[in-house]
Amino acid sequence: MSATDKKLEGKIAVITGGNSGIGLATAKHLVDEGAFVFITGRRQKELDTAVAEIGKNVRSVQGDVQNLKDLDRLYQEVKAEKGHIDILFANAGTSGFLPLQAVTEEHFDKIFDTNVKGLVFTVQKALPLLRDGGSIILNASVAGFKGIPAFSIYSATKAAVRSFARTWTADLKERRIRVNAISPGMIPTPGFGNIGLTDEQIQQMTADAIARIPLARTGTTDEVAKVVSFLASSDSSYIAGVDLCVDGGLSQV
Repeated sequence: MSATDKKLEGKIAVITGGNSGIGLATAKHLVDEGAFVFITGRRQKELDTAVAEIGKNVRSVQGDVQNLKDLDRLYQEVKAEKGHIDILFANAGTSGFLPLQAVTEEHFDKIFDTNVKGLVFTVQKALPLLRDGGSIILNASVAGFKGIPAFSIYSATKAAVRSFARTWTADLKERRIRVNAISPGMIPTPGFGNIGLTDEQIQQMTADAIARIPLARTGTTDEVAKVVSFLASSDSSYIAGVDLCVDGGLSQV
């Protein structure tokens, strides 16, 4: 791809949770399209591996989105190195299965602190650096509007994320900043190993989902990354406040 063909040439992007899964796949796509990307994550070793895998035009900043001081440090480094942001992909999140009867305060706080509090302040603290006309993409989930057993706390956080895409579009309209959400469906990622299910349970959950997906397969992180890249680019210049499902038709049919 020549420089003239790159839709994000010269753009500065920030991706939280960019060290693996959807975040890493998206970082690769944005770099391929000409952007310089800052990625965050909690584990420096995984960040180092991701940077090596991406190969160019990338910088990692270790931190946890739950920690507001970490977010401040992230944006201080972005400001010092590049001065502004054009694209923000608020991707970092966590999940876990517990039926209502078993939900604990620890479970609730862990998921809401990352998926809601962390996302809110990831976006808020980026605003002084975000250029007018920029693009914010929020990672929601089809779980936000599907009734999945034992997934109520996670699902509620993702319903909140979808709401933010609407309300923040209204809040930021004077600056022409587009805020959109994506809702991935069954997309296997390394995070599947951290949701509190056994390998057998994950395999059964995946098989059950495939049986209900019109395209009859799971999706890939690369397929989600292409959608984020579209929402980050001028190709989506008249799209704002939407929730774009990347789920093989699971939520629509």
